[in-house]
Amino acid sequence: MRNPFKNIGPGALIAAAFIGPGTVTVCTLAGVQFGYGLLWAMILSIIATVILQETAARIGLVSGKGLSQVLREQLPDGILRKLILGLVLAAIVVGNAAYEGGNISGGVLGLQALGNDGIIHLKSFQLNGYSLLIGAVAFVLLYIGNYKVLEKVFLVLVILMSLSFVITAILTGPDLFDLLNNAFIPGVPEGSLLMIIALVGTTVVPYNLFLHASLVNQKWKDKRELPAARKDTIIAVVLGGIVSMCIIIAAAAINGSSVDGAAGLALSLEPLYGEAARYCIGLGLFAAGITSAITAPLAGAYVAQGCLNLDGNQQSKPFRATWMLILFTGVLLATFGIKPIAIIQFAQIANGILLPVIAGILIWLANRTNLLGEHKNSTLKNAISLVILIITCILGGKVILTVIGSL
Repeated sequence: MRNPFKNIGPGALIAAAFIGPGTVTVCTLAGVQFGYGLLWAMILSIIATVILQETAARIGLVSGKGLSQVLREQLPDGILRKLILGLVLAAIVVGNAAYEGGNISGGVLGLQALGNDGIIHLKSFQLNGYSLLIGAVAFVLLYIGNYKVLEKVFLVLVILMSLSFVITAILTGPDLFDLLNNAFIPGVPEGSLLMIIALVGTTVVPYNLFLHASLVNQKWKDKRELPAARKDTIIAVVLGGIVSMCIIIAAAAINGSSVDGAAGLALSLEPLYGEAARYCIGLGLFAAGITSAITAPLAGAYVAQGCLNLDGNQQSKPFRATWMLILFTGVLLATFGIKPIAIIQFAQIANGILLPVIAGILIWLANRTNLLGEHKNSTLKNAISLVILIITCILGGKVILTVIGSL
Protein backbone atom coordinates (compact mmCIF):
# COMPACT_ATOMS: atom_id res chain seq x y z
CA MET A 1 0.00 0.00 0.00
CA ARG A 2 2.92 2.33 0.68
CA ASN A 3 4.21 1.86 -2.86
CA PRO A 4 1.33 1.32 -5.30
CA PHE A 5 3.76 1.16 -8.25
CA LYS A 6 5.87 -1.68 -6.80
CA ASN A 7 4.03 -4.46 -8.67
CA ILE A 8 3.83 -2.64 -12.00
CA GLY A 9 5.61 -4.77 -14.58
CA PRO A 10 6.23 -4.82 -18.34
CA GLY A 11 2.56 -4.12 -19.04
CA ALA A 12 3.34 -0.40 -19.05
CA LEU A 13 5.90 -0.92 -21.83
CA ILE A 14 3.46 -3.07 -23.82
CA ALA A 15 0.67 -0.49 -23.53
CA ALA A 16 3.10 2.25 -24.57
CA ALA A 17 4.28 0.13 -27.50
CA PHE A 18 0.84 -0.39 -29.06
CA ILE A 19 -0.20 3.25 -28.56
CA GLY A 20 2.27 4.54 -31.12
CA PRO A 21 1.85 7.26 -33.75
CA GLY A 22 0.12 4.74 -36.04
CA THR A 23 -2.51 3.96 -33.41
CA VAL A 24 -3.03 7.67 -32.68
CA THR A 25 -3.53 8.35 -36.40
CA VAL A 26 -5.93 5.43 -36.96
CA CYS A 27 -7.99 6.31 -33.86
CA THR A 28 -8.10 9.95 -34.97
CA LEU A 29 -9.39 9.01 -38.42
CA ALA A 30 -11.93 6.60 -36.88
CA GLY A 31 -13.32 9.39 -34.69
CA VAL A 32 -13.33 12.02 -37.43
CA GLN A 33 -15.02 9.77 -40.00
CA PHE A 34 -17.40 7.70 -37.85
CA GLY A 35 -17.77 9.55 -34.52
CA TYR A 36 -18.31 7.13 -31.63
CA GLY A 37 -19.53 4.45 -34.05
CA LEU A 38 -16.42 2.22 -33.85
CA LEU A 39 -15.73 2.32 -30.11
CA TRP A 40 -16.97 -1.29 -29.89
CA ALA A 41 -14.20 -2.35 -32.29
CA MET A 42 -11.63 -0.96 -29.87
CA ILE A 43 -13.16 -3.02 -27.04
CA LEU A 44 -12.91 -6.10 -29.28
CA SER A 45 -9.25 -5.22 -29.92
CA ILE A 46 -8.58 -4.88 -26.18
CA ILE A 47 -10.03 -8.34 -25.47
CA ALA A 48 -7.96 -9.94 -28.24
CA THR A 49 -4.80 -8.16 -27.08
CA VAL A 50 -5.30 -9.19 -23.44
CA ILE A 51 -5.68 -12.87 -24.42
CA LEU A 52 -2.64 -12.94 -26.73
CA GLN A 53 -0.38 -10.88 -24.46
CA GLU A 54 -1.33 -12.96 -21.39
CA THR A 55 -0.47 -16.12 -23.31
CA ALA A 56 2.90 -14.73 -24.40
CA ALA A 57 3.69 -13.53 -20.87
CA ARG A 58 2.70 -16.92 -19.39
CA ILE A 59 4.92 -18.79 -21.84
CA GLY A 60 7.81 -16.42 -21.11
CA LEU A 61 7.51 -16.61 -17.32
CA VAL A 62 6.98 -20.39 -17.03
CA SER A 63 9.76 -21.22 -19.52
CA GLY A 64 12.09 -18.43 -18.34
CA LYS A 65 12.87 -17.68 -22.00
CA GLY A 66 11.93 -15.28 -24.78
CA LEU A 67 9.26 -16.30 -27.28
CA SER A 68 11.65 -16.59 -30.24
CA GLN A 69 13.92 -18.85 -28.15
CA VAL A 70 10.92 -21.02 -27.18
CA LEU A 71 9.99 -21.27 -30.86
CA ARG A 72 13.52 -22.39 -31.74
CA GLU A 73 13.38 -25.12 -29.08
CA GLN A 74 9.78 -26.31 -29.50
CA LEU A 75 9.45 -26.38 -33.29
CA PRO A 76 10.80 -29.57 -34.90
CA ASP A 77 14.16 -29.13 -36.61
CA GLY A 78 13.79 -28.72 -40.34
CA ILE A 79 12.50 -26.43 -43.06
CA LEU A 80 9.35 -25.40 -41.13
CA ARG A 81 11.35 -24.04 -38.19
CA LYS A 82 13.71 -22.19 -40.50
CA LEU A 83 10.80 -20.66 -42.42
CA ILE A 84 9.01 -19.50 -39.27
CA LEU A 85 12.14 -18.09 -37.62
CA GLY A 86 13.07 -16.40 -40.91
CA LEU A 87 9.60 -14.86 -41.14
CA VAL A 88 9.84 -13.63 -37.54
CA LEU A 89 13.25 -12.06 -38.21
CA ALA A 90 12.06 -10.39 -41.41
CA ALA A 91 8.79 -9.08 -39.97
CA ILE A 92 10.12 -7.87 -36.62
CA VAL A 93 13.72 -6.80 -37.24
CA VAL A 94 13.44 -5.50 -40.82
CA GLY A 95 9.86 -4.31 -40.24
CA ASN A 96 10.70 -2.39 -37.08
CA ALA A 97 13.64 -0.72 -38.83
CA ALA A 98 11.28 0.46 -41.58
CA TYR A 99 8.61 1.63 -39.11
CA GLU A 100 11.07 3.29 -36.74
CA GLY A 101 11.20 6.40 -38.89
CA GLY A 102 7.43 6.74 -38.44
CA ASN A 103 7.70 6.31 -34.66
CA ILE A 104 10.27 9.09 -34.39
CA SER A 105 8.36 11.29 -36.85
CA GLY A 106 5.26 10.89 -34.66
CA GLY A 107 7.16 12.20 -31.66
CA VAL A 108 8.44 15.08 -33.81
CA LEU A 109 4.88 16.02 -34.84
CA GLY A 110 3.92 16.10 -31.17
CA LEU A 111 6.73 18.56 -30.37
CA GLN A 112 5.92 20.66 -33.43
CA ALA A 113 2.29 20.93 -32.28
CA LEU A 114 3.62 22.72 -29.19
CA GLY A 115 5.27 25.48 -31.19
CA ASN A 116 8.69 25.48 -32.92
CA ASP A 117 9.12 23.27 -36.01
CA GLY A 118 12.62 22.12 -34.97
CA ILE A 119 14.04 22.46 -38.49
CA ILE A 120 17.81 23.07 -38.73
CA HIS A 121 19.02 24.77 -41.94
CA LEU A 122 22.49 23.81 -43.16
CA LYS A 123 23.36 25.68 -46.36
CA SER A 124 21.55 23.91 -49.21
CA PHE A 125 19.68 21.31 -47.18
CA GLN A 126 17.71 21.02 -43.95
CA LEU A 127 17.19 18.40 -41.30
CA ASN A 128 14.86 17.90 -38.37
CA GLY A 129 16.52 18.58 -35.03
CA TYR A 130 13.66 17.03 -33.04
CA SER A 131 14.24 13.63 -34.62
CA LEU A 132 17.90 13.79 -33.53
CA LEU A 133 16.79 14.72 -30.00
CA ILE A 134 14.31 11.83 -29.77
CA GLY A 135 16.89 9.45 -31.23
CA ALA A 136 19.46 10.58 -28.65
CA VAL A 137 17.05 10.06 -25.74
CA ALA A 138 16.11 6.58 -27.05
CA PHE A 139 19.80 5.71 -27.51
CA VAL A 140 20.72 6.67 -23.93
CA LEU A 141 17.85 4.71 -22.39
CA LEU A 142 18.54 1.62 -24.48
CA TYR A 143 22.30 1.80 -23.93
CA ILE A 144 21.85 1.90 -20.15
CA GLY A 145 20.17 -1.48 -20.65
CA ASN A 146 18.55 -1.49 -17.20
CA TYR A 147 14.98 -2.82 -17.10
CA LYS A 148 14.11 -0.92 -13.90
CA VAL A 149 15.18 2.38 -15.49
CA LEU A 150 13.09 1.67 -18.60
CA GLU A 151 10.13 0.67 -16.42
CA LYS A 152 10.19 3.97 -14.51
CA VAL A 153 10.69 6.11 -17.62
CA PHE A 154 7.85 4.35 -19.42
CA LEU A 155 5.57 4.66 -16.42
CA VAL A 156 6.07 8.44 -16.51
CA LEU A 157 5.54 8.58 -20.30
CA VAL A 158 2.44 6.38 -20.15
CA ILE A 159 0.96 8.56 -17.41
CA LEU A 160 1.75 11.68 -19.48
CA MET A 161 0.23 10.13 -22.60
CA SER A 162 -2.84 8.89 -20.73
CA LEU A 163 -3.54 12.21 -19.03
CA SER A 164 -3.02 14.09 -22.29
CA PHE A 165 -5.58 12.14 -24.30
CA VAL A 166 -8.05 11.64 -21.43
CA ILE A 167 -8.08 15.40 -20.67
CA THR A 168 -8.54 16.15 -24.38
CA ALA A 169 -11.53 13.78 -24.53
CA ILE A 170 -13.06 15.40 -21.43
CA LEU A 171 -12.57 18.88 -22.90
CA THR A 172 -14.79 17.93 -25.86
CA GLY A 173 -17.73 17.19 -23.52
CA PRO A 174 -18.77 13.80 -24.93
CA ASP A 175 -22.38 12.56 -24.83
CA LEU A 176 -22.02 9.72 -22.28
CA PHE A 177 -25.19 7.85 -23.31
CA ASP A 178 -24.21 7.90 -26.99
CA LEU A 179 -20.64 6.91 -26.04
CA LEU A 180 -21.72 3.86 -23.97
CA ASN A 181 -24.28 2.86 -26.58
CA ASN A 182 -21.63 2.70 -29.32
CA ALA A 183 -19.04 1.08 -27.05
CA PHE A 184 -21.18 -1.95 -26.20
CA ILE A 185 -23.58 -2.30 -29.13
CA PRO A 186 -21.68 -3.18 -32.33
CA GLY A 187 -22.57 -1.40 -35.52
CA VAL A 188 -20.93 -1.21 -38.92
CA PRO A 189 -21.46 2.24 -40.47
CA GLU A 190 -21.28 2.37 -44.26
CA GLY A 191 -17.68 2.30 -45.47
CA SER A 192 -16.26 1.46 -42.02
CA LEU A 193 -15.08 -2.13 -42.57
CA LEU A 194 -11.50 -1.20 -43.45
CA MET A 195 -11.33 1.13 -40.45
CA ILE A 196 -12.53 -1.65 -38.12
CA ILE A 197 -9.77 -3.90 -39.45
CA ALA A 198 -7.24 -1.08 -39.00
CA LEU A 199 -8.31 -0.49 -35.36
CA VAL A 200 -7.85 -4.16 -34.48
CA GLY A 201 -4.62 -4.42 -36.48
CA THR A 202 -2.99 -1.41 -34.84
CA THR A 203 -3.73 -2.79 -31.34
CA VAL A 204 -2.83 -6.47 -31.80
CA VAL A 205 0.87 -6.01 -32.63
CA PRO A 206 3.11 -9.07 -33.34
CA TYR A 207 6.31 -7.57 -31.93
CA ASN A 208 4.62 -6.86 -28.59
CA LEU A 209 4.13 -10.60 -28.06
CA PHE A 210 7.89 -11.19 -28.35
CA LEU A 211 8.71 -8.14 -26.26
CA HIS A 212 6.33 -9.18 -23.46
CA ALA A 213 7.62 -12.76 -23.23
CA SER A 214 11.17 -11.44 -22.82
CA LEU A 215 10.46 -8.54 -20.45
CA VAL A 216 8.29 -10.56 -18.06
CA ASN A 217 11.43 -12.41 -16.93
CA GLN A 218 13.10 -9.11 -16.11
CA LYS A 219 10.39 -8.41 -13.54
CA TRP A 220 9.45 -11.84 -12.18
CA LYS A 221 11.54 -15.02 -11.80
CA ASP A 222 9.05 -17.57 -10.48
CA LYS A 223 5.99 -19.13 -12.11
CA ARG A 224 4.17 -18.66 -8.80
CA GLU A 225 4.06 -14.97 -9.72
CA LEU A 226 1.86 -15.68 -12.75
CA PRO A 227 -1.19 -14.02 -11.10
CA ALA A 228 0.81 -10.78 -10.69
CA ALA A 229 1.96 -10.95 -14.32
CA ARG A 230 -1.60 -11.62 -15.49
CA LYS A 231 -3.00 -8.72 -13.45
CA ASP A 232 -0.27 -6.41 -14.79
CA THR A 233 -1.13 -7.41 -18.37
CA ILE A 234 -4.88 -6.94 -18.00
CA ILE A 235 -4.64 -3.56 -16.26
CA ALA A 236 -2.04 -2.16 -18.69
CA VAL A 237 -3.78 -3.31 -21.88
CA VAL A 238 -7.23 -2.17 -20.70
CA LEU A 239 -5.87 1.26 -19.70
CA GLY A 240 -4.06 1.47 -23.04
CA GLY A 241 -7.32 0.66 -24.78
CA ILE A 242 -9.10 3.39 -22.81
CA VAL A 243 -6.47 5.88 -23.99
CA SER A 244 -7.08 4.79 -27.61
CA MET A 245 -10.82 5.21 -27.07
CA CYS A 246 -10.23 8.72 -25.69
CA ILE A 247 -8.45 9.63 -28.94
CA ILE A 248 -11.51 8.44 -30.90
CA ILE A 249 -13.80 10.43 -28.57
CA ALA A 250 -11.71 13.60 -28.97
CA ALA A 251 -11.62 13.23 -32.75
CA ALA A 252 -15.38 12.67 -32.84
CA ALA A 253 -15.78 16.29 -31.73
CA ILE A 254 -14.84 17.35 -35.27
CA ASN A 255 -16.81 14.58 -36.99
CA GLY A 256 -16.85 14.91 -40.78
CA SER A 257 -13.78 17.17 -40.95
CA SER A 258 -10.93 16.65 -43.41
CA VAL A 259 -8.38 16.03 -40.62
CA ASP A 260 -5.88 13.38 -41.73
CA GLY A 261 -3.89 12.73 -38.54
CA ALA A 262 -3.16 13.59 -34.92
CA ALA A 263 -1.29 16.79 -35.73
CA GLY A 264 -4.31 18.02 -37.68
CA LEU A 265 -6.53 17.02 -34.76
CA ALA A 266 -4.50 19.28 -32.44
CA LEU A 267 -4.91 22.24 -34.78
CA SER A 268 -8.63 21.58 -35.34
CA LEU A 269 -9.48 21.29 -31.65
CA GLU A 270 -7.66 24.48 -30.64
CA PRO A 271 -10.28 26.95 -32.01
CA LEU A 272 -13.05 24.92 -30.34
CA TYR A 273 -11.54 24.12 -26.95
CA GLY A 274 -8.56 26.48 -26.59
CA GLU A 275 -4.81 26.00 -26.45
CA ALA A 276 -5.15 23.29 -23.77
CA ALA A 277 -6.44 20.84 -26.40
CA ARG A 278 -3.49 21.48 -28.73
CA TYR A 279 -0.94 21.09 -25.95
CA CYS A 280 -2.58 17.91 -24.67
CA ILE A 281 -2.62 16.33 -28.13
CA GLY A 282 0.97 17.46 -28.76
CA LEU A 283 2.29 16.00 -25.49
CA GLY A 284 0.33 12.78 -26.01
CA LEU A 285 1.65 12.32 -29.54
CA PHE A 286 5.21 13.04 -28.38
CA ALA A 287 4.92 10.41 -25.62
CA ALA A 288 3.42 7.90 -28.09
CA GLY A 289 6.25 8.49 -30.55
CA ILE A 290 9.16 8.28 -28.14
CA THR A 291 7.86 5.17 -26.35
CA SER A 292 7.42 3.32 -29.67
CA ALA A 293 10.83 4.58 -30.80
CA ILE A 294 12.33 2.74 -27.80
CA THR A 295 10.22 -0.44 -27.75
CA ALA A 296 10.57 -1.21 -31.49
CA PRO A 297 14.41 -1.52 -31.40
CA LEU A 298 14.21 -3.39 -28.08
CA ALA A 299 11.77 -5.94 -29.49
CA GLY A 300 13.92 -6.37 -32.60
CA ALA A 301 16.99 -7.08 -30.47
CA TYR A 302 15.17 -9.71 -28.38
CA VAL A 303 13.84 -11.41 -31.51
CA ALA A 304 17.26 -11.50 -33.19
CA GLN A 305 18.83 -12.85 -30.01
CA GLY A 306 16.35 -15.74 -29.80
CA CYS A 307 16.05 -16.58 -33.51
CA LEU A 308 19.81 -16.59 -34.09
CA ASN A 309 20.52 -18.26 -30.73
CA LEU A 310 22.85 -15.48 -29.61
CA ASP A 311 24.20 -15.52 -26.07
CA GLY A 312 24.27 -12.49 -23.82
CA ASN A 313 22.01 -9.96 -22.14
CA GLN A 314 20.92 -6.38 -22.85
CA GLN A 315 24.55 -5.23 -22.54
CA SER A 316 25.92 -7.79 -25.00
CA LYS A 317 27.43 -6.60 -28.30
CA PRO A 318 25.00 -8.51 -30.61
CA PHE A 319 21.98 -7.23 -28.66
CA ARG A 320 23.19 -3.65 -28.75
CA ALA A 321 24.21 -3.88 -32.41
CA THR A 322 20.67 -4.95 -33.37
CA TRP A 323 18.81 -2.16 -31.58
CA MET A 324 21.39 0.41 -32.70
CA LEU A 325 20.85 -0.59 -36.35
CA ILE A 326 17.06 -0.25 -36.02
CA LEU A 327 17.27 3.04 -34.11
CA PHE A 328 19.86 4.65 -36.40
CA THR A 329 17.81 3.63 -39.45
CA GLY A 330 14.75 5.33 -37.95
CA VAL A 331 16.65 8.50 -37.04
CA LEU A 332 18.11 8.70 -40.56
CA LEU A 333 14.70 8.23 -42.20
CA ALA A 334 12.98 10.75 -39.91
CA THR A 335 15.74 13.38 -40.03
CA PHE A 336 15.87 13.56 -43.82
CA GLY A 337 12.20 12.73 -44.46
CA ILE A 338 13.01 9.53 -46.39
CA LYS A 339 10.16 7.03 -46.90
CA PRO A 340 11.43 3.56 -47.91
CA ILE A 341 8.14 2.54 -49.53
CA ALA A 342 9.37 -0.82 -50.87
CA ILE A 343 10.76 -1.90 -47.46
CA ILE A 344 7.61 -0.76 -45.64
CA GLN A 345 5.43 -2.70 -48.09
CA PHE A 346 7.59 -5.79 -47.59
CA ALA A 347 7.33 -5.36 -43.82
CA GLN A 348 3.55 -4.99 -44.00
CA ILE A 349 3.22 -8.22 -45.99
CA ALA A 350 5.59 -10.04 -43.60
CA ASN A 351 3.59 -8.81 -40.59
CA GLY A 352 0.34 -9.77 -42.31
CA ILE A 353 1.61 -13.33 -42.64
CA LEU A 354 3.26 -13.34 -39.20
CA LEU A 355 0.25 -12.30 -37.09
CA PRO A 356 -1.97 -15.37 -37.78
CA VAL A 357 1.07 -17.68 -37.79
CA ILE A 358 2.20 -16.47 -34.35
CA ALA A 359 -1.37 -16.49 -33.00
CA GLY A 360 -1.67 -20.13 -34.11
CA ILE A 361 1.71 -21.05 -32.66
CA LEU A 362 0.85 -19.33 -29.36
CA ILE A 363 -2.27 -21.50 -29.06
CA TRP A 364 -0.17 -24.59 -29.85
CA LEU A 365 2.51 -23.66 -27.30
CA ALA A 366 -0.10 -22.78 -24.67
CA ASN A 367 -1.42 -26.36 -24.87
CA ARG A 368 1.95 -28.13 -24.58
CA THR A 369 2.19 -29.89 -21.23
CA ASN A 370 5.97 -30.33 -21.57
CA LEU A 371 6.31 -26.53 -21.77
CA LEU A 372 3.65 -25.15 -19.41
CA GLY A 373 2.55 -28.13 -17.33
CA GLU A 374 -0.42 -27.18 -15.13
CA HIS A 375 -0.36 -23.67 -16.58
CA LYS A 376 -1.45 -24.73 -20.07
CA ASN A 377 -4.62 -23.33 -21.65
CA SER A 378 -8.06 -24.18 -20.31
CA THR A 379 -10.91 -25.17 -22.66
CA LEU A 380 -12.42 -21.68 -22.34
CA LYS A 381 -9.12 -19.98 -23.19
CA ASN A 382 -8.73 -22.25 -26.22
CA ALA A 383 -12.23 -21.38 -27.45
CA ILE A 384 -11.58 -17.64 -27.14
CA SER A 385 -8.12 -18.03 -28.67
CA LEU A 386 -9.54 -19.82 -31.73
CA VAL A 387 -11.95 -16.93 -32.34
CA ILE A 388 -9.01 -14.52 -32.09
CA LEU A 389 -7.03 -16.73 -34.51
CA ILE A 390 -9.82 -16.41 -37.08
CA ILE A 391 -9.80 -12.61 -36.60
CA THR A 392 -6.00 -12.47 -37.08
CA CYS A 393 -6.30 -14.54 -40.28
CA ILE A 394 -8.82 -12.03 -41.65
CA LEU A 395 -6.59 -9.14 -40.56
CA GLY A 396 -3.47 -10.67 -42.07
CA GLY A 397 -5.20 -11.48 -45.34
CA LYS A 398 -6.62 -7.97 -45.63
CA VAL A 399 -3.21 -6.37 -44.98
CA ILE A 400 -1.58 -8.51 -47.67
CA LEU A 401 -4.33 -7.84 -50.24
CA THR A 402 -4.25 -4.10 -49.50
CA VAL A 403 -0.47 -3.90 -49.99
CA ILE A 404 -0.53 -6.04 -53.16
CA GLY A 405 -3.34 -3.87 -54.50
CA SER A 406 -1.21 -0.75 -54.01
CA LEU A 407 1.83 -2.12 -55.87
